[in-house]
Amino acid sequence: MDRGTVGSAQSGRLLVEVREEGPSAVVTPAGELDHHTADLLREPLEECLTKGFNRLVVDCSRLEFCDSTGLNVLLGARLKAEAAGGGVHLVAMRPVVARVFEITGAEAVFTLHDTLEAALADESD
Repeated sequence: MDRGTVGSAQSGRLLVEVREEGPSAVVTPAGELDHHTADLLREPLEECLTKGFNRLVVDCSRLEFCDSTGLNVLLGARLKAEAAGGGVHLVAMRPVVARVFEITGAEAVFTLHDTLEAALADESD
């Protein structure tokens, strides 16, 4: 496994770490994902896709909040990844974040995993 850091971005309320794990880019947002911080996640996701990673694993274990803007960032990344033959896998969502996906029905369009290991082992895309 390559655990080299691809990049990171941060603001007062959101830190995003990106690293390579084999054919996947693992993106770990930590903090609050909302209207004010959405670009801090959007840009690394788009950079991963530009670099040829069409399989994005978003580790949500440190994500404390996600509003509709954050959800739209993830949905946009999903569309681009799927168009490239890949997908977006969401990992370890906290209940407050999972609730946004449940209310909107977005949980049905993402592949969800309880652990990062399970997401990395899933070869569905």
